[in-house]
Amino acid sequence: MSRSVVVATTILISIIGRVVAQPAGFPVPAIPANHLFYLQRTPNHNTIMCDLNLVNGKLDEADPVHVYWIRYTEQGQKQELNYIQRKFAYGIKSRKLDAGKYELSFVSYKKFKIILMQGKEGRYRGYAIINNRTCVLNKIYLHINGGTFWSPNVEYVEVTGQDVANGQQQKERKKI
Repeated sequence: MSRSVVVATTILISIIGRVVAQPAGFPVPAIPANHLFYLQRTPNHNTIMCDLNLVNGKLDEADPVHVYWIRYTEQGQKQELNYIQRKFAYGIKSRKLDAGKYELSFVSYKKFKIILMQGKEGRYRGYAIINNRTCVLNKIYLHINGGTFWSPNVEYVEVTGQDVANGQQQKERKKI
């Protein structure tokens, strides 16, 4: 095999590995029954959980998603978002589209839309477009490299979900 083929193959494997690799050391949280998806980001392993907001077993139509932390860097406890986190970073805005159907977006990035609705099995799910495919959203990873508290330098976002048409996992990395 020629040296140029070896170099090209090594570069290709490196690129593919970066696109599909799960960030090292990040825990997979325990998934509650009403779970939708979770978000992890650098610089630590604390995890943002996004679950259905149920009141007496029914979806709270005014506020359908409950967002909170799992604080792995402390004792792994559940903790509510504080005011700044809820209003400027990880809170979720919802807009009712139809009976039982909502458009969701993070307050800090309104361009990424998630549709909350019941799937074929009758369970509410968050649906997003990943690799031009409709998917059940499972997780989001933000790779942050510096910046400030109010303006972090997000290099990319990686979204992962399960394709509703064929059940295959889809993962897409997007530059921000």
